[in-house]
Amino acid sequence: MSEPYPCDAKIPAGTIRIARRHVFLCIGPDCCDPALGDEIWQILKARVAALGLPTLRTKASCLRICRSGPWLVVEPDGVWYGGITPERLERILTEHVANGRPVEEWVAVRCGWRGNSAD
Repeated sequence: MSEPYPCDAKIPAGTIRIARRHVFLCIGPDCCDPALGDEIWQILKARVAALGLPTLRTKASCLRICRSGPWLVVEPDGVWYGGITPERLERILTEHVANGRPVEEWVAVRCGWRGNSAD
C-alpha cells in the first residue's frame, strides 16, 4: 500500500499532476563553478515561474559529466544540454520546454532508451 501524499510537501501534488516536463540542472562543483551553477538555478526558477511553464525543476550536485557544465536535462524528452548560460537557458525554456522543440545545435546527447540515438 502506498503512503498518502504529504500535505506539507514543498511541492503540491496538483503541481506534479499538471507538469509536462521536468528539468534537472547540475549546479557543480565538478562540472562548473558553483557560483555559476547557482546563478543559472536562480534564473531557471524565476523564468519557469514568469513564463508559467507546467514544469518541475530539480537541482543536482552531480549528473556525472563533471566537465563543461552547468548541465541541463529535459525529461521526458531525454535531452541533455551542456555549457548552460543565461542566454542558452532562456532559449531552451522558450523553444524546448515551452514548445517541445529541442534547440538542436546545443543538444549534447539524447537518451537512447527513448528510441533516439546518441549524437
